Amino acid sequence: MKKLLLFFVLFGFMLSCQAEVLTGGVKYSQDDARIELQNNKPSADFLLQASVLDENFDENISHLLKGETKLSDRTLAKFSDGSYGVNYYNDINHVWYYDREGVLINAEIKTSNTPPYSTYKYTPEGSLVTMTMRVSEDETFIFNPYGQLLGHWVGQNCYDENGSIVMTRQILK
Repeated sequence: MKKLLLFFVLFGFMLSCQAEVLTGGVKYSQDDARIELQNNKPSADFLLQASVLDENFDENISHLLKGETKLSDRTLAKFSDGSYGVNYYNDINHVWYYDREGVLINAEIKTSNTPPYSTYKYTPEGSLVTMTMRVSEDETFIFNPYGQLLGHWVGQNCYDENGSIVMTRQILK
């Protein structure tokens, strides 16, 4: 009888593992995301070789003023405060953020480019600013360096730690 019960428990466990693999879905709770981010912080050593000034400032600003964000060797992003981001295709796991004058204000390192993945944003001096867990195209957790939830994006809504909507966005596809 015990062997039969053990068989059904193990069989059920195997089925649940297979079901997870087949669906491909990865689920993270707020605590899961926080723990994984805090336990896997990468070094900020990549900043040691970073230039404080955007070497392609004139070209980047010119393209951004024309609304061009997809270039042959990089992607640009413009923000409402005049700052902008650059992600070079030959260095896809780093994103460089500059102020409107082309001075480095933050640098981000990504663990991957396919969800789920983590990102860590640092100041040029190497201080951690934020940690994010990109669970899927529609879900992202954002934490401060101490693990406090700053926001949890699900689709077009961003929730605080109490589950209240604090911001919305329009998702363009």
